[in-house]
Amino acid sequence: MWDRYITATSIDEVTAALAEHGDKARIVAGATDLMIEIELGQRKGLEILIDVTRIPGLKEIRLDEDGIIHLGPLVSHNQCVASPLIRERALPLAEACWEVGSPQIRNRGTIAGNLITGSPANDSITPLMALGASVVLRSSKSERNVPISEFYTGVRKTVMQADEMMVNILFPALDPGTQRGAFYKLALRRAQAISVVHLAAVLGFEGDKVTSAAFTLGSVAPTVVRAPEVEEALVGKVLDEAVIEQAAALAAKSVSPIDDVRGSAEYRNYMVKVCTTRLLARLSETEVADPLPDAPILLWGNVADGDYAALSAREEHDHSTTIETTINGKSYAINSGQHKSLLRFLREDAHMIGTKEGCAEGECGACTVFLDGAAVMSCLVPAPRAHGAEIITVEGLATKGDLHPVQEAFVEDGAVQCGYCTPGFLMSAAKLLEERPEPSEDEIKQSITGNLCRCTGYYKIVEAIGHAGGVEVKDAE
Repeated sequence: MWDRYITATSIDEVTAALAEHGDKARIVAGATDLMIEIELGQRKGLEILIDVTRIPGLKEIRLDEDGIIHLGPLVSHNQCVASPLIRERALPLAEACWEVGSPQIRNRGTIAGNLITGSPANDSITPLMALGASVVLRSSKSERNVPISEFYTGVRKTVMQADEMMVNILFPALDPGTQRGAFYKLALRRAQAISVVHLAAVLGFEGDKVTSAAFTLGSVAPTVVRAPEVEEALVGKVLDEAVIEQAAALAAKSVSPIDDVRGSAEYRNYMVKVCTTRLLARLSETEVADPLPDAPILLWGNVADGDYAALSAREEHDHSTTIETTINGKSYAINSGQHKSLLRFLREDAHMIGTKEGCAEGECGACTVFLDGAAVMSCLVPAPRAHGAEIITVEGLATKGDLHPVQEAFVEDGAVQCGYCTPGFLMSAAKLLEERPEPSEDEIKQSITGNLCRCTGYYKIVEAIGHAGGVEVKDAE
């Protein structure tokens, strides 16, 4: 694991630390990829983590006077999903963000982190490339603007230097009168799924005729790629059935995908054609419908924007530095666990054993806790992030000896099987009811997409959550 954990309070502190420590240091924002890489031993020589989540102003989404949208480096996937600006003026990005992981993952995972990780399967890269995005990279000595199309040099390889921080993501907002954009993802399940194929397209129109086109594909090459053959075939044409069929055939010919556990190269090639047809058919409509829920479940509860608690001064933790935190309303000062995940810190050092470790990769949701008001996977959070934070675990749901309504409903409705996953389901459900006191069946299902029950007891779980919210669930399938 790491030796030192620095919690910065300004970008200057971050770039100074990067300049001093180089390849031995890594920035922590969501850490949803980084923690897994550390656990798997894929980050050799990493000694220092620099936490940027307490720096004010980095979660901003704004539209400037020139029609350019700016995303701060801490903007999360759930923020994009919840942003009216992104949904109205950058719909492909909102759609892609909704497809990422689960509510707990989307609360921590950032757009900047998704870009930097650089997997060709990362959903946000394709829409940002189609939107013509660029990123601003800052070091202690300089700042540069790099187009997304020039950012990647290979699989998980970018042009970023060890002393640089991504401080801004910017792209032109879509003009609702002349531009249409959309995203399409093919995966093996409806949630918590890595793409088999994903596509994004942004088209300009004059009447029914396409005047400009950007078409990008992911999970079919070492990096996310554009398909100039498809773009050229669309410009100057009306999106009728014949044009769409030709473009789809060209899209399939433009890639040479690999075989892996999610799909063979032959299957991917075929599905690129199918997915392109579906995507372009959507864009042939005068108005592209927003497929996201009107009020998506975020598991933020009463936290207005999922923001994190700021610190007044820079903090540094090593093996001897006390972590001072609040857990279930009680203050703790703990002198151990600085090099662990928050999950193991809670279980082994704070002795809150209700939170469970199922996968340690953010897949099962058994470790769900509330961190500064938002539901997160504690296995993907470094323990020093608890310093100065407020944490709620399953032990904190009951108040004054009375069970939480969700806990009561789970007992009454027999929603507990082996019980191992139950703490995570209870946490997600409790946050749902805080956010939506009388949820619909669809909202209940949205809320638990990050929680797995290996006993397959979902029917009773969904019914119990509905019961706790005072609603009847007619069909829990």
